[in-house]
Amino acid sequence: MTECNSKLPKTLLHACCGPCSTAPTRILTEEGEDFTVFFSNSNIAPRTEYDQRLATMAHWAQTKALALKEAPYNFDSWAQTAGSVGEKLRSDWGVLIHRDDGSWALVPADFCSPAPTDTPTLPADQSLEALLETDPDAITQAQALREARCRACYRLRFEEAARYAREQGFDCLGTTLSVSPYQYTTLIEEELTRAADTAGLSANFRDWRPFYDETVEVSREAELYRQNYCGCLFSAEEAAYERALRKEQRRAEKAQARAKKARELQEFEEARAQKKSERARYDAKQNRKREILKQLREQTRTTDS
Repeated sequence: MTECNSKLPKTLLHACCGPCSTAPTRILTEEGEDFTVFFSNSNIAPRTEYDQRLATMAHWAQTKALALKEAPYNFDSWAQTAGSVGEKLRSDWGVLIHRDDGSWALVPADFCSPAPTDTPTLPADQSLEALLETDPDAITQAQALREARCRACYRLRFEEAARYAREQGFDCLGTTLSVSPYQYTTLIEEELTRAADTAGLSANFRDWRPFYDETVEVSREAELYRQNYCGCLFSAEEAAYERALRKEQRRAEKAQARAKKARELQEFEEARAQKKSERARYDAKQNRKREILKQLREQTRTTDS
């Protein structure tokens, strides 16, 4: 954490969304900090998504009596900076996705649909898992571009926040972005510090990740809109493929479970049939014995008579 100079207490808190702001704003309020929330997120697309997230942030701010300011929405500026890096990643390598087991994989560029979609479509009988590229060198280069894309995105938003803070007489610059464990926390701190230093401000970076679970719980209890991707169209596509892969894996796991149950039932029925067959052979053997004994008794009676 970079401490804000105690003589310069006014903080502009860059907020990425309403849910992620719940815990940081609670803590800053309890600590008695003088802060204003600043919604500066031209990365969010489409515009309808941006409007919904802004409305959610405004609702939370009103509920908690928080001061809230909004930066102009300038998607073109984002597209020319972070967006251009994202386009290079997509065209060169495809869509980089993070699997539940912690590993990374690529949906090849020649397979990706022309535009991000919430429900990627696959060719008939085609497995997404089978399409994935896992070459370590490709993954490494794609990861470098993904980090560069996110760094450029952080930089654009923090620079805008820092300009506003300087113009409006704020002394410190903070952010709620570090709440998410899915973000690049180190890059966030570096870019926040860079933007603050350039504007002559103090960087009030705090690693909010320990409070991520709280933000999830509070936002659900408050029925705040919770987005299912970071914000940009590239992250929307990445999240869509990750969801599709998880769905495919769940289907595969269910199919395996059904197959296992079917095998167990088959084994049970086979064992049952074998036991029945053995019982039938035993009964037949016993019947033969009884028949032989009966014949012997009849012969004995005939001889005696």
